Amino acid sequence: MPNDYLTTVEVADYLRLKERKVYDLVRQGHIPCSRATGKLLFPRQHIDMWVLSHLEGDQAQRQPPPPVLAGSQDPLLEWAVRESGSDLASLCQGSGDGVRRLLESRAMLAGIHLLDAASRRYNEPAALGLGGVRDLIVLHWATRRQGLLLAPGNPLDIRTVGDIAKRKAVLAHRQPGAGAAQLMNCLLQQAGIVPEALRWAAHPALSEDDLALTIAQGEADVGLGMESAAQRQQLDFIPLVEESFDLVMHRRSYFEPAVQALFEFAREPRFAQRASTLRGYDVSQLGRVLYNA
Repeated sequence: MPNDYLTTVEVADYLRLKERKVYDLVRQGHIPCSRATGKLLFPRQHIDMWVLSHLEGDQAQRQPPPPVLAGSQDPLLEWAVRESGSDLASLCQGSGDGVRRLLESRAMLAGIHLLDAASRRYNEPAALGLGGVRDLIVLHWATRRQGLLLAPGNPLDIRTVGDIAKRKAVLAHRQPGAGAAQLMNCLLQQAGIVPEALRWAAHPALSEDDLALTIAQGEADVGLGMESAAQRQQLDFIPLVEESFDLVMHRRSYFEPAVQALFEFAREPRFAQRASTLRGYDVSQLGRVLYNA
């Protein structure tokens, strides 16, 4: 038995409860668990989170935020929200917007992929202004492949970020605050390219799909985005970065029925099959606790 998981007997001992009470909590959907080969398994990290969520003091008196998923668009996440019956509403306008909505209690959780240029790490709470949130958790959703999206056949023969300036290509771009925009800025700095040296598309794309469509319709020659977006629009793709796409929320929100329904669905075989169909995803570490204030 992996040390990261507890059996029913072990979790009862850990929480100083009777086994019958543990079964009651499972039946009521109040305690996080997984089922493997007919047995109940309890992720140790999530059990610790569950305990802490019941020791929040004044946090327990607060109304939960609205069941809204904010932040960056992710095709796999959006599909899982619909298929899970979670009743989460999606309002995805970029990672930065998601962080703001979470801080203002206007969203229950946010999907983010924000690279800190100094540390070269993704979704660091302190770098995002979330270091002071005492009940913040960050859960891994997927590792995603980001790269250059190009017109079919790559007519301008763009191979690197440096080629964008050399070929005088029109660059599709995301809105300020989006994770892809932040990553693009980092890649341009590494290549020694100043923004003024580039030809930018007239308007920012507000989602991954919008950016891919801009290139497919000939309004731009190249852009930075996900491999799955290139696949959907039948664009060429040159991989550049493996990034961490994570979900941030208050600890108590993890135990809300909407969020539990989402993660429960993500453990089903159908979810894994969907992830394998979409290109550029690795969901082997989905649900891993990356940060627990």
